Amino acid sequence: MRRVRVPWGMVVVTLGFMGGAIAAGDTTPQATSTPPPPRPAKACVAPEYRQFDFWIGDWAVTDPKGNPAGKNLITEEQGGCVLHEHWTGAKGGTGESFNIYDGAAKRWHQTWVDSGGTLLLLDGGLVDGRMVLTGKGAGPNGETVTNRISWEKLADGRVRQTWSVSSDGGATWTTSFDGYYAKR
Repeated sequence: MRRVRVPWGMVVVTLGFMGGAIAAGDTTPQATSTPPPPRPAKACVAPEYRQFDFWIGDWAVTDPKGNPAGKNLITEEQGGCVLHEHWTGAKGGTGESFNIYDGAAKRWHQTWVDSGGTLLLLDGGLVDGRMVLTGKGAGPNGETVTNRISWEKLADGRVRQTWSVSSDGGATWTTSFDGYYAKR
């Protein structure tokens, strides 16, 4: 084996008959590295983990009148176990959510954060073909409210998202967002 010092510092390259290794600042001979262990099989393949896949995509979002509301990129990550939302509103606000099926609790969970300091923690699942997630949060005046967000795949391939808020324990609801997602 030969060691060759390269001019840009303490990097030493050790070359052997079958290949080489590079070590920063290390002058000891390097053994041939073993291959990494095989990647585990995709863990989140049961049908429950695929219930929200209809939301995956690159979307233009409009209000019910067709006015731009923003754009939303939903990606499948972590080996298919997580849906990651990347929201950019038409007025410049941004937000992200992580959505995962919790196999132990048998429900979906979303954690949402945005550039306005909002944190939403929602849980739920499929109800009559719609993904419906709910959770408690702070209202605009500091009061506790219940947030209910639903996503529904429409016959034309779009997705409708409706966000409703209740300040009376669910007796009445006010719609705070009604958006239609169309593929970009």
